[in-house]
Amino acid sequence: MQKSITEIENEIVEDFNLFDEREDKIDYLIDLGKKLPHINSKYMLDDFLVKGCQSKVWLHAYEKDGKIFFEADSDSVITKGIIALLIKVLSGQSPTDIINNNLEFINRIELQSFLTSKRSNGLNSMIVKMKAYASAFA
Repeated sequence: MQKSITEIENEIVEDFNLFDEREDKIDYLIDLGKKLPHINSKYMLDDFLVKGCQSKVWLHAYEKDGKIFFEADSDSVITKGIIALLIKVLSGQSPTDIINNNLEFINRIELQSFLTSKRSNGLNSMIVKMKAYASAFA
């Protein structure tokens, strides 16, 4: 049974609460990025680039049994960690749940506080792109 977005967000918050120091949270984010499976090279084309990111981020989505699944890669380990978090929360969810979710975990783990303004813009661009994919499949 697929966990709800809220359940997954709560798990992420618990994971990040294990770390007191900003640097430890960044290290954890980098580790998440390193564990993200590589995207198929056929999706590492300009058509799949997320516009507005400082780093290159390729994002692909597909629908299966009414759920949306995401695959992504980046040329930056921190950015790869950010997209890994978003994939963990949104992949396998319904288009409606993806579109209507506010991704509260971002504020709860204070993700923006340890990102540069350019990376924060990239985070927002990734979210917009993922919701656009969900809208296309809805």
